[in-house]
Amino acid sequence: MTVTAEAVKALVETGSTVRLRPRYEGSNINTWIGFKHVNYLVEEAVLEHFRNAGLGSRDLYEQHGLGLDVAGLDTRILHAFHQDDEARAVVAPATKDGDGHLGFAVTLYVERGGKELKAVTSKVRVALRIDGYLAPAEVPEALARFAVARIGGFAEPGAHHGTEVTEAAAAALSAGRGTTGDDPVLAQLLAGDNAFGWKWRIPYPYCHFNERIAMSGYLRQVEEVVDLFLADRGISIKTLLDDRKWIPVVPRSSVQMLGEALMEEDLYTVFTVEEVFKDLTYTARTDFYVVRDGRLVQTATGRITHGYAVFSDRSDWSLVPFDDRVLEAFAGRPAA
Repeated sequence: MTVTAEAVKALVETGSTVRLRPRYEGSNINTWIGFKHVNYLVEEAVLEHFRNAGLGSRDLYEQHGLGLDVAGLDTRILHAFHQDDEARAVVAPATKDGDGHLGFAVTLYVERGGKELKAVTSKVRVALRIDGYLAPAEVPEALARFAVARIGGFAEPGAHHGTEVTEAAAAALSAGRGTTGDDPVLAQLLAGDNAFGWKWRIPYPYCHFNERIAMSGYLRQVEEVVDLFLADRGISIKTLLDDRKWIPVVPRSSVQMLGEALMEEDLYTVFTVEEVFKDLTYTARTDFYVVRDGRLVQTATGRITHGYAVFSDRSDWSLVPFDDRVLEAFAGRPAA
């Protein structure tokens, strides 16, 4: 593949459209598709945009040593996706001169009752990461302004970044989902905050390009930490499903990479409740850290907005306000 100025011009100046369907795996409650797989649709639309420009991710890596990383996502869900829905995905370039990365605005449309509705909007940032795992390749001149030696700089790190810490002894692999209990690094990260922390070893399936966690891995991590947080506060997802037929809904999610987290590193995920809005939604910040040379390194940050919906049949649901039990749990005072 020869990377031409015309191909790059098409990538950064010309929009594209593709039709996509959500994966069956993303349907966990009735036929609704969760936020993670909605973001997967956004990611796939961007990958198809690169293919349409003649700059597919496989060729960029194999021939030019450039790993295509979705390094920033900020996604709003306006209408829910279901199994068998077909999305019309529109990708509009939104790259700004001098940013050092590629930007895109992605909109997903879905048909309801014979009308096409705007279902999802997302701002996406892409880094072309120069491969350092294998022998270096020559970066094409037309893409040089977007090629980076390391991913980072997509948001400002928090106050814990760079703090000295003392790690516990390595956890046994039999620990399964990791630890949320007694750990000196977690204790330091959580001190004084209405937060929940989870230490977990990054596995191979969450990574790509041989070494680093991918955006899809972070999205899975967000989904996991929400599940563990709710269980820790006494309102696990299954508990509210069984008691009330309440399901979590996510109108907005974002993840921005600040650095790179590597395969088999311990990832410290901190979930901090920030705001409850009109007893209908709550927003939480999710921060990700690894420890290197005795110091915390923040590798990503993001936010997720959650509410609850109640379903009366297999296809329809309505948003419900939080009750005292749920509000107490969010405030860090789980009911007895």
